[in-house]
Amino acid sequence: MTRAVALATMLVALVAGVAIYTISAPGWRNGITPRFGGLDPRDETEAWPICTTMASVASEADWAQLDPDFKAGKKALGVENWHAAVVAFELAALRDPTNADVQNYIGYAYRRLHQMGPAIGHYHQALMLNPRHRSAHEHLGEAHLVLGEPARAEQLLAALENLCLIPCDEYDDLKRAIAAYRRLAGR
Repeated sequence: MTRAVALATMLVALVAGVAIYTISAPGWRNGITPRFGGLDPRDETEAWPICTTMASVASEADWAQLDPDFKAGKKALGVENWHAAVVAFELAALRDPTNADVQNYIGYAYRRLHQMGPAIGHYHQALMLNPRHRSAHEHLGEAHLVLGEPARAEQLLAALENLCLIPCDEYDDLKRAIAAYRRLAGR
């Protein structure tokens, strides 16, 4: 009986603590969270943001300073040196194997090298790491068009339509690629 009362008291205290933590203003947490090993809420920026389009390969690379191989890979993509991009991004992936952007970029470089098997594998890996990675959806759809699989590209376009709550470049790019594929296939 005493054990049950003690357990119930601890459970109530735990639930109350969680409720107070989630309901209260976050101001008091700023000083406590970092001390107890949590993320510092003042640092809410992601080190590796979701890539939005390959057109921005050479720009907006401030965050790429975090990893020299990632930076080298982005630079190689910018000058269309696909082999160097694969090598650099593979090295970056060794340090950060859960980075969906790295996997997407490796897939993109392989696709530009006309190596569809590895490209599709890396796109799938990017989507396993981040199922909402718009660029990986777009690039995987384009790879399926290269392989003559427009139905799969259409599925990825539908997925992008659900991901892009407002108009997004990835949806528009894949839609244009599918339309161009259909025009060429209709000849």
